[in-house]
Amino acid sequence: MIITSEATIEKIVLHKVGNKNLEEVISLSKSELKVDESIKELLLTYFLTPFKSEEYYHLHHESDINLNEVYTFVSEIFENKSELFEQSINLAKHLYEKSVHPKIKGGEFYVAYFKDFIVDGETVDAVGLFKSESKETFLKIYTTGDNFTIESDDGININKLDKGCLIFNTEKENGFLIATVDNLSKGAEAAYWMDDFLKVMAREDKYFFTENVMSMCKNFVMNKLPEEFEIDRADQADLLNKSVQYLKEKESFDMNEYAEEVMQEPQIIDSFKNYKQEFVNDYDLNISDSFEISGAAFKKQARRMRSVIKLDKNFHIYVHGKREYIKRGYDAESGLNYYQVFFNKES
Repeated sequence: MIITSEATIEKIVLHKVGNKNLEEVISLSKSELKVDESIKELLLTYFLTPFKSEEYYHLHHESDINLNEVYTFVSEIFENKSELFEQSINLAKHLYEKSVHPKIKGGEFYVAYFKDFIVDGETVDAVGLFKSESKETFLKIYTTGDNFTIESDDGININKLDKGCLIFNTEKENGFLIATVDNLSKGAEAAYWMDDFLKVMAREDKYFFTENVMSMCKNFVMNKLPEEFEIDRADQADLLNKSVQYLKEKESFDMNEYAEEVMQEPQIIDSFKNYKQEFVNDYDLNISDSFEISGAAFKKQARRMRSVIKLDKNFHIYVHGKREYIKRGYDAESGLNYYQVFFNKES
């Protein structure tokens, strides 16, 4: 768990990075920013408020972590804080080299040094990398004598950080502990911040395992199971409900226990275990057979495991439990399938 309430900004540098492919410029500062305490407080709000997810990452490189540019530059800063300005220039140049997609917007690039984050009970420093790409129009009201004057100006909304990354000075051997956000980019251009500039991979923790196991279970029930067994949508809905209920009630996940309690049938259990290996190979993942369940990841994924039976374009049946209360049939006279739904009362 990461606590930000005691964090402070010690040093900060600001550059402007354009889109290289559109022949926009990169403008580098000559020194660190000098800001008073009130502005630092506003910047803290701007930089840290968006970091609400418990999904974390590590900096990564396919062959050698020291070849990851961000890892190298940030390591120098953690070794010596006086390196912040020089390494911020290297980081800005690196970002500029990766800003080549035609939809990437230029903007202000901040490199900040933070003190006093609490990470799993340990006080650690952090380097923050932030980019603002969008501007909003604001109205300014002035009093002139007995009257008022209104002017407009463009600026940055401190409640809407576009892109951000916090690199904590812990887990260095794995590529540091990373939290990152991208609230602006969608589609192909979104990859440049996470994949091209930072080059991160998901941290293998309880959030990672919970999220991926829930995706695996859903894929198995909805896609793989119908290939091997005769199963209707009501049975699939029932298995999804049982999966969600298992994860909701348990503090930790056990693959064998889950298979026995949810899948139940020996042939389906064998199929599920075989699918697990297929899933991790296809997505190049490591999934532990037992782990502590992340409540945050569970809530996020549970919304995607809704048990819905879609009937043509006319009806949706939301199944929350009691598989025995819904039955499927076929009406020979009309040539249509039907569901019977039994209930005590409607509300």
